[in-house]
Amino acid sequence: MNKEILVENQTVFTPKDFMELALDEALNAKKRGSVPVGAIIVSDRKIISMSGNEMIKKTDPTAHAEILAIQKACQIMRSRILEKCDIYVTLEPCAMCAQAISLARIRRLYFGAYDTKYGGTEHGARIFDHALHKTEVIGGILETQCMKILQNFFALKRI
Repeated sequence: MNKEILVENQTVFTPKDFMELALDEALNAKKRGSVPVGAIIVSDRKIISMSGNEMIKKTDPTAHAEILAIQKACQIMRSRILEKCDIYVTLEPCAMCAQAISLARIRRLYFGAYDTKYGGTEHGARIFDHALHKTEVIGGILETQCMKILQNFFALKRI
């Protein structure tokens, strides 16, 4: 994988570096009591928006990290189209989030853990197979770390 982003302080970030930031957002979601998933949107070598799940805090089943990050990025970019943006998500997006990524025309999706049950890109609905906009998908980035956060969260819920 090539190096992707040059930020203001001239530090070069790789997809793994951005996934680590998404993991921080996932941990913030966990602190709020939501499923620990984080998302970051990057454009023009800059982080545009960051979010973690807020379904519990907002009492909203659609308050997924990806949806919130897309909403923030659209406001900041003043556009519903994010075609020069990439999104980094700690978990393979569900069908709802995959469709939102497609509708926003996000260029590239990087995700960490695969979701064989509810995933909407590599599993299940495979939204991008049928979408007008074909988002490039790169999965498995820091997969073990992303999966461990989720497994630990759900293990504590079962106790």
